Amino acid sequence: MINDWGYDIETYPNVFTIAFEHAGSGIKVAYEISTFRNDSKELLAFLKYLRSVNARMVGFNNLGFDYPVVHMFMKMGRCDAPTLYAKAMSIIQSQGNDESDKWAHQVNPGDRFIEQIDLFKIHHFDNKARSTSLKVLEFNMLSDTIEDLPFEVGTNLTQDQLPILKQYNAHDVSQTIKFYHESKDMLHFREQLTAKYDRDFMNHNDTRIGKDYFIMELEKAGVTCYEYGTKGRTPRQTKREMINLKDAILPWINFESPEFNRILNWMKSQSITETKGIFKDLNATVNGFNFVFGLGGIHGSVENEVIVSTDDEVIIDLDVKSYYPNLGISNNFYPAHLSSTFCTIYETLYNQRSSFGKKTAENAMLKLALNGVYGDSNNPFSVFYDPLFTMSITLNGQLLICLLAEWLMKIEGMKLIQCNTDGLTIKVNKSKIREVENVRSDWEKLTKLQLEEMFYSKMYIRDVNNYLAQYDNGTVKRKGCYEYELDWHQNASALVVPKVAEKVLIEGAPIRETILNWGNKYDFMLRTKVPRSSQLTLEVNGECHQIQNVTRYYISKEGGYLFKRMPPLKGKTEWRKIGVESGWVVKTCNNINEFDRSLINYEYYTEEVEKICLILQ
Repeated sequence: MINDWGYDIETYPNVFTIAFEHAGSGIKVAYEISTFRNDSKELLAFLKYLRSVNARMVGFNNLGFDYPVVHMFMKMGRCDAPTLYAKAMSIIQSQGNDESDKWAHQVNPGDRFIEQIDLFKIHHFDNKARSTSLKVLEFNMLSDTIEDLPFEVGTNLTQDQLPILKQYNAHDVSQTIKFYHESKDMLHFREQLTAKYDRDFMNHNDTRIGKDYFIMELEKAGVTCYEYGTKGRTPRQTKREMINLKDAILPWINFESPEFNRILNWMKSQSITETKGIFKDLNATVNGFNFVFGLGGIHGSVENEVIVSTDDEVIIDLDVKSYYPNLGISNNFYPAHLSSTFCTIYETLYNQRSSFGKKTAENAMLKLALNGVYGDSNNPFSVFYDPLFTMSITLNGQLLICLLAEWLMKIEGMKLIQCNTDGLTIKVNKSKIREVENVRSDWEKLTKLQLEEMFYSKMYIRDVNNYLAQYDNGTVKRKGCYEYELDWHQNASALVVPKVAEKVLIEGAPIRETILNWGNKYDFMLRTKVPRSSQLTLEVNGECHQIQNVTRYYISKEGGYLFKRMPPLKGKTEWRKIGVESGWVVKTCNNINEFDRSLINYEYYTEEVEKICLILQ
């Protein structure tokens, strides 16, 4: 933190600004290069100072955008705004091109003048499924203000507009530093690994850390992971024109149930050329319980039920310990090009992990290494790519859960509540616990896997993806619409709804009274967003006002109606108008000081809680 400086740039045809903020002291500095002034000399001196003290520049997507512009400036020593703007636009344009152009502006770590920390990459926001902007993070971090770009990209700015741009630039840096402090444990973890293994892990996301470490161990054991040629390195892989699924299934798996045997025989009869879509609409109903199969794993659940442990009956959750890694280790599954040494390394890393404390960097890294490999075995750009290995894990993983379920179903009075990728949940009479233990032991001996046991006191189940489960010790497991401790890339809107729902279901609290007395104003906030190609509008008394593309709001007694205006679909000419919170009036609240508790429309929040509670009461 001593030498960490947050930074951000803004580029326009006639204006370039860059702002810095020291992570520890909060000291702020800023520079301008424009048609009105040129701080090139002062900016270069400051950047050279940062380099001389081994400072780190902390940004958000800075490796992909900000730093290549800064790097060019440092190489030139003096620059004008049009040149910097042209560089910025060429970077943006390259992002929409093919893979080779996408990396054209990247600066290799060894060539950087100043070390870079990119929070965007560390949190894996460069993954399409996790893509998250700094504005969305401002909402999730409960920031006082959420500010969007004040002027359209490409605008020639007037001198009067510069203070607005500079204030916005400084705000973005402050928010970056705020997120930097939220990320301190992740940074410390990477610092520890970088120091221990003499390899730069600083801008790796968690998944990449695990995969890179596994590769390091494979190469240390003499397994060649890459081939090198004139075009650089390419990963060794096992590509298959066709996979006969019977080759992936353990030969000793057998069922008594006709339905499970139907699934097993169907799987064995399939020959596939790609893994995507092979489980579409594949399910089996056994003893009234519907098992749904998928590439990511099996799932099933009772719906709209409250399950409670009693003096006579108990809810037991059985999960397979490190299921996919141990499935590969126990059955010698491995990507063909990596040889059986892969399983040796897998087992070594698994055993090593148990020797480190749960909160150590080593334990965290080894967990990532163990869990990241399976998903990457279906990634055509990965060293671990072998779709037969993928299918061996996912097919047998699901079939063995079915086998466990079939054996447990023989216990008189046993109720299957849920099954998922790595386990299942049952309710059984306490007098039958010994039988459950016998089934568990027999299954563990056959599969060479280990089941971990937990007990629930209550379960409130809407469906397989949405439920609350309270453990015997009082702690609560939340899924789907009941979850409020979210990852940064998730939508943290109206958290009052799941928080109140939990109190209603578990504590018996009254819905409306609890909402009326809820103290945290941020929990009433929602957010919506549109890309820059679209517009967000607020209609008040028949007048339409364009508002910023990421907007915080709450459901209010006064305000306007919120709409997204989206570009025409292909072959169409009319813009699309889509309502947000259709039928409800909203009040925008990008500045939290504009919040007025007396204007909250509690009916909306009450209805939302009722939707996920009343069906279970």
